[in-house]
Amino acid sequence: MFRHLGAWHLLFIRRTEHEEDHHSGQVAFPGGGREPADTDAVATALREAKEEIGLDPGQVVLLGELRPMHTVSNFLVTPVVGEIPWPLQLTPDPAEVARVFSIPLAWLGDPANRRILTWPSPDHPEARDVIFYDEFDQELLWGVSARITVDFLAVLVES
Repeated sequence: MFRHLGAWHLLFIRRTEHEEDHHSGQVAFPGGGREPADTDAVATALREAKEEIGLDPGQVVLLGELRPMHTVSNFLVTPVVGEIPWPLQLTPDPAEVARVFSIPLAWLGDPANRRILTWPSPDHPEARDVIFYDEFDQELLWGVSARITVDFLAVLVES
């Protein structure tokens, strides 16, 4: 997250499209899988952010972790929250990231901008409730990234 023009923003990426990746083209947070050299979720998050968007780990003020969650695609995700200075020169890896953008925290926190829909369809055997935000800057935040966002907002309210 970062502060810009007096308002907090969350940083997102849109993943590059690849035929073999069923999450390609989706909005996400920078991140990825743990590697043997990663000591914990923080190390994984910092390494992945450097690889994906060129974020220097030394520029991140770590704020904490959110509760781990299991995704429908069978991943265990531990969101790591940090603050970065802004403006900041980022260099996305085009093999992984098509776009880096942000959404204001105030917009994300407005319940009028999101809804819970049954996905993929109510009559589908794997139907489940999924959070979908309205489009923002031609990007659609939904699924696990939307769930992480809502969980983060809940932590802020509790604090």
